Amino acid sequence: MHSILVIEDSPLLLKIMAHLFNQHKEWQPVFCASYQEAELLLETSASLFFAAFVDLHLPDAPNGETIDLVMEYHLPCIVLTGSYNERRRDELLMKGVVDYILKENYRSYEYAFRLLQRLERNAYVKILIAEDSEATRKYIRTILTPQCYQIIDVSSGNQALEVLKSQPDIDLIIIDHSMPGLTGVDLVKILRQKMYYNEIVIIGLSADVRGSLSAMFIKHGADDFLRKPFYPEELTCRIMSTLERRDLVRALRKAAQFDSLTGLNNRRNFYDEGIKLFQEAGRNKRQLSVAMMDLDFFKKINDNFGHATGDAVLVIFAKALIAYFPTALIGRLGGEEFAMIIDEPLEAIIHMLENLREHCAEVKYALEAPPLSFSAGVYQNHTGSLELFLQEADKYLYQAKHSGRGKTCSILSLCI
Repeated sequence: MHSILVIEDSPLLLKIMAHLFNQHKEWQPVFCASYQEAELLLETSASLFFAAFVDLHLPDAPNGETIDLVMEYHLPCIVLTGSYNERRRDELLMKGVVDYILKENYRSYEYAFRLLQRLERNAYVKILIAEDSEATRKYIRTILTPQCYQIIDVSSGNQALEVLKSQPDIDLIIIDHSMPGLTGVDLVKILRQKMYYNEIVIIGLSADVRGSLSAMFIKHGADDFLRKPFYPEELTCRIMSTLERRDLVRALRKAAQFDSLTGLNNRRNFYDEGIKLFQEAGRNKRQLSVAMMDLDFFKKINDNFGHATGDAVLVIFAKALIAYFPTALIGRLGGEEFAMIIDEPLEAIIHMLENLREHCAEVKYALEAPPLSFSAGVYQNHTGSLELFLQEADKYLYQAKHSGRGKTCSILSLCI
């Protein structure tokens, strides 16, 4: 939980802020109503705060002195004000405040909290600036540093490619069009042609007045475009919006690929990834195994201890599978049925399943609940499709369940 310092003297605004903090339990607000209170609090406890909301005009600090106080302690500072002054706004943004927000309506305060959420995520976001003008690179750094991003800058497209090769975890790149060597558009083309750069967010820049240039950037794969000169807020808002779109796409993709309860591959993704593994194994003449697993008497767990306990059992079993089979492709096919594809000798797989079975028997998941148990069927062969392997493994699973449960059946031996 992060502590957020709120320096504000308006009772109405404090009430609104308290309501919003109640909706965001991950943040703990500390309220004070004057410069003097804030000064005392920061002197003793500045290290406890993640960021600060600061009223621009306080009775004992009418000219924004509280902002300077907060920034002395290097706290991200979000300014709240009831009046708009463009020159003052520009001064504050260039000084290094996170943003300058008018106290207009409830939506303004919601935006302020959206900024807080973004600041928390930004600490893990790497931004690369590819711009040949040192002054522009410095200007962009000045704008983005208060947003808590990790920032790297280079002066050419070729340098940008070198950095991307050594640091593949870069999230966003700002690309100027007119650079020595590769142009900005050429760099975008190269990045989008390489599959592993598909997720990187790209924002193009140019002082060129041609309207077609922005279209060229977008057509070749840039996510957005800015014409120089630009306002600080324009850059920060566009970056925030593009990152949020990326995060949304990632969340949708995850929802489409992974089981929401256990985090394992869902049936569709297990099949898609499994087919790829079988194709690769066929090319490399490798032998794969498929195991099917089913929790024993799972309906009784739900009936006797409740569905919440049943869900907890599924999560416990999924985590155990990952721990005992870290190299396997594992999926939840539905209900209490699980499957995995693994490249190990059959004897080793059976032994690992027995170790897993011993672990599960010791798990305490509910008071007076029976030991957690599962049945398994394993099939291994040199040739065949994923569908065939799953059918054969399912046959052995059927044998395991009908020979007393809590066993593993395979072509290697009788159920054990």
